[in-house]
Amino acid sequence: MSEQVTPESTEPKNPPAEAGQTEAKTESHDPAVPAAYAAFMRQGWGDRELDLPPHPATEHAARRRAQLAAAFPGERLVLPAGTFKVRSNDTDYRFRSDTAHTYFTLNQTTDAVLVLDDGEAVLYARPRSSRETDEFFRDRQYGELWAGRRPSLGEMSASLGLEVRHVDELPAALSGSGKTRVHRGVSAQVDALVDGDDALDGDLARVVSEMRLVKDDWEVGELQAACDVTTLGFEDSVREWDRVLEFGERWIEGTFFRRARAMGNDIGYDSIVGGGKHATTLHWIDNTGPITPGELVLLDMGVEGRDLYTADVTRTLPVDGRFTPLQRELYDLVLAAQQAGIEAVRPGVEFSSVHQASMTVLAHGLEGLGLLPVSAEEALDPDSRVYARWTLHGTSHMLGMDVHDCGRAAPESYAKGTLAEGMCLTVEPGLYFQEDDLLVPEELRGIGIRIEDDVLVTADGARNLSAALPRAAADIEEWMGRLRG
Repeated sequence: MSEQVTPESTEPKNPPAEAGQTEAKTESHDPAVPAAYAAFMRQGWGDRELDLPPHPATEHAARRRAQLAAAFPGERLVLPAGTFKVRSNDTDYRFRSDTAHTYFTLNQTTDAVLVLDDGEAVLYARPRSSRETDEFFRDRQYGELWAGRRPSLGEMSASLGLEVRHVDELPAALSGSGKTRVHRGVSAQVDALVDGDDALDGDLARVVSEMRLVKDDWEVGELQAACDVTTLGFEDSVREWDRVLEFGERWIEGTFFRRARAMGNDIGYDSIVGGGKHATTLHWIDNTGPITPGELVLLDMGVEGRDLYTADVTRTLPVDGRFTPLQRELYDLVLAAQQAGIEAVRPGVEFSSVHQASMTVLAHGLEGLGLLPVSAEEALDPDSRVYARWTLHGTSHMLGMDVHDCGRAAPESYAKGTLAEGMCLTVEPGLYFQEDDLLVPEELRGIGIRIEDDVLVTADGARNLSAALPRAAADIEEWMGRLRG
């Protein structure tokens, strides 16, 4: 954990910390704590338990841990949750636990570490502060009166369905002999406890990514719920269109975030609200521009649910509520490309075939617009790909607890692999004509269109989890008109 360095204070030092406690993290502007005040604060407190019901996915997590241990028999596997990250000076970002850690434990508290030792699972965690130290009323990160009441070891164990020990016992648990693999880059403290081995640790990262490629029924339910709340967030934004026109991109960002926090954990990624020419910047997250009548606005937004599964959906809307003929022509081309990609999704096909299906439609559409310097078939040749000047990105990525899920999977299991039932991926082709692109007619410059849905591979094809949001141009016009009243 990265500590802030503060100037020396004249206040009395904390008494020696008891087992499991560290000196309270305070700041230079905090008032002094006299011994009398500290002693008084340590007495007269009742005890109460947190209401932590058993997590509904404990059986799934136990199965995942057993599968992971079986992949590395006789070895010790270490997966930390991570800790706070500084945003500015003494202000931290809201904590979000590491995906791999939570996948195998369901835990979302800071500083915890899962250790699988020859198949035996123990979660080392930091429980709530003891009232016998200053931490609970002084510490800004872990103190109960500053940051809220953390669960006890027993409460965590009962809720998560696995053995939980104090994190102070972790160094001893990792000091023994035997092959140890660490999911690195999550916790500097944990990384320092075990000498790194790029081959061993990289293989662990690969396996924990590949295990998430296929979702179980509970995960599919979480993804569907995230898509459903995302639909509500898009609807909220359109209902407030008068404010959108007044305040611009920022209003949509804030409106969607409100829904994400109310019904989920957070947004799954920084929302992209691209009005007009901003839609041609693929990851436009500044969201500082106006929403201008006569233009399009590209909205790429997704809610992250309480158990960290996220949606990732894009719609491109006409600001006036109706597409112009040119906008509709381009939009229908992207929609046709997306539909071709969705229809390509089924078990046993190559992951890349979804992209190829969408790009084939777009390349022929660009040829029809007279933009390609060669024929569409020549442009689609892997040694050419000149069509990509106006499409730029891949059509799909895996989706799950990370918006770009399973990122450490081996190419042959993912990008160069085949689809399987239970995988969830996006299908999101786009066309982007930059405002200074002299190779396209002036009326196309500054137009960006992307349509994205979250698609589950089923036994015989695909299911669109985000289908509640309209895609066809006429349906979007009707939807916007209805929501705006």
